Amino acid sequence: MQRVVVLGFDGALASAITGVVDLFAMAGVSWNRIQQQDVQRLFKVSIASPDGQPIRCINGLELQTHCSYQEIQTADIVVVPTIAAPIQDVLQQNPELIRFLKSAHADSTLIAGNCTGNFFLAEAGILDNRVATTHWGFQDIFRTHYPQVKLNADLMISRDQNIYCAGGGLAWFDLGLHLIERFYGFEVAMQSAKSFVIDYRRDSQLSYSLLKIGQPHHDELVQNVQNWLEQHFHESFSLDDIATRFNVTTRTLIRHFKQALDLPPNQYLQAIRIEAARKRLEETDQAVDVIMQNIGYQDPSSFRRLFHRKTGLTPLEYRRRFSRRF
Repeated sequence: MQRVVVLGFDGALASAITGVVDLFAMAGVSWNRIQQQDVQRLFKVSIASPDGQPIRCINGLELQTHCSYQEIQTADIVVVPTIAAPIQDVLQQNPELIRFLKSAHADSTLIAGNCTGNFFLAEAGILDNRVATTHWGFQDIFRTHYPQVKLNADLMISRDQNIYCAGGGLAWFDLGLHLIERFYGFEVAMQSAKSFVIDYRRDSQLSYSLLKIGQPHHDELVQNVQNWLEQHFHESFSLDDIATRFNVTTRTLIRHFKQALDLPPNQYLQAIRIEAARKRLEETDQAVDVIMQNIGYQDPSSFRRLFHRKTGLTPLEYRRRFSRRF
């Protein structure tokens, strides 16, 4: 039986604690009951806090704990849940957790962080020069504070030796299933996923993130071009056509976009078109080829490749997952 300790703290996301506890507690149990087989508990799970006292989660839920960090004697897996309160405040309020992570890492304990909980791992220095992920919405803050981490926020799950990181707030499901597979194999992980009626092997956050279209700036030329592109993105034109319309050279146009938005105008146009396609896939039942033509593309295979590269899904997969039409 593998021993799992969840490191609780005030301001955590409650479901990232209770959900992980449930998932591990039911591994080898729920599926076996469904199949009328003998139950085999695979994990022993406990919750720790800085002082062994109850923790108050972001939703006001108070969770009882089993021990303090110092009282943890042995653990095969240490789980750090999502930080749901202001991140920097929580980091500053929990030096004991950071010290514990350093010690656990030195002992080669498997450490798994979920979502913004990975800020704790980075703060402890155990992600330095390692591949990691975090919630896509906090990737810029993460990179600013921890430039030495090889962050890839497109990943749902990252693994670098004995350190696992999960992306979004509810990615603890994916994280837990990966850890079940690590210790008990793919079949047991898949059985757990089926018994909870959830997908397994979601590898990317791309389809859940908002396309990052630009950033605040004060470049009047770029703003004027942005406004025009947002009205005419479905039309056919070249960069030279845009430059001519705004009385600048193509080179000048590209330079202004890179300085203001950190991306060239053709990539900005791609982002607008893909975002428009996403909205149509979510909100209408238009055929994919019709959507493609309505947003300015003519080649179906090129459009599908681009859409998959930007979202991690094909257009039909995206519609099945995110359609708002019932």
